Amino acid sequence: MDGKARIDSEKITINLGFVDLGHIDLLVGDGFYANRSDFIRTAIRSHLERHGEVARKAIVRKQLDLGISLYGKADLEAVRASGDMLDIRVLGLATIASDVSPELARATIRSLSVLGALHASAPVKAALADRMT
Repeated sequence: MDGKARIDSEKITINLGFVDLGHIDLLVGDGFYANRSDFIRTAIRSHLERHGEVARKAIVRKQLDLGISLYGKADLEAVRASGDMLDIRVLGLATIASDVSPELARATIRSLSVLGALHASAPVKAALADRMT
């Protein structure tokens, strides 16, 4: 690696009933899955695949950028210089770099909608709170 942390997942916490958890442990114990996380990831991917066409249509309809989007200081300064503002719509991970000030973010980001995860400093998130949907 080049010294930068690779970001390819987000940790979540879920609550499961004891019976569901027991079923998962049974399948893990019988070797169908490596561990609970493996079972849950597999189940989620299977469900997402089942609804894949609906999701693809929604991505197009809502004009979402799919994947990882990074907005750095130079990018936003170029937007400000052009006199334009961004409407950011991401399905995945949107990152506003640590070198972006809250003032620059407010001057260049008109709206922000992220389905997935938003990585930005607390001051930048606070500055954009009224623009997040």
